[in-house]
Amino acid sequence: MFLYIKKQLISFLMINLLQQIKNRRLALKLKQNDMPMRIGISRQQYQRLEAKGNPRLDTLELIAKGLNSDVMLIPKEKLNAVLAVLESDGNNTSLTHKQPDHSDEQKKLSDDPWKGLLEDEDDNGN
Repeated sequence: MFLYIKKQLISFLMINLLQQIKNRRLALKLKQNDMPMRIGISRQQYQRLEAKGNPRLDTLELIAKGLNSDVMLIPKEKLNAVLAVLESDGNNTSLTHKQPDHSDEQKKLSDDPWKGLLEDEDDNGN
């Protein structure tokens, strides 16, 4: 009984993974025919893989690279937080990385392009 449940779980996880691969490909507006050039396997291999495959880790990494993605192992206790970030799609400014404002530094640099090049940070009062 346990072995049957384990096989079902593995089958479910594989289907979920294959669906994620397909969803990512479609999100990038790529066709199955586009993938061989991106990852270096034949069209038939890719189609078989996406349909029912059980990819090796190195193949999975190639597919992820071809889809501008990474393969990650996410701890279960962090999964909901990761999914929330992914679903926000960068719209939540508190979750996105803010770029520092260097406009004041740029102004100083345009006034004196040599400023700070030959000085130690301690000499500048920093």
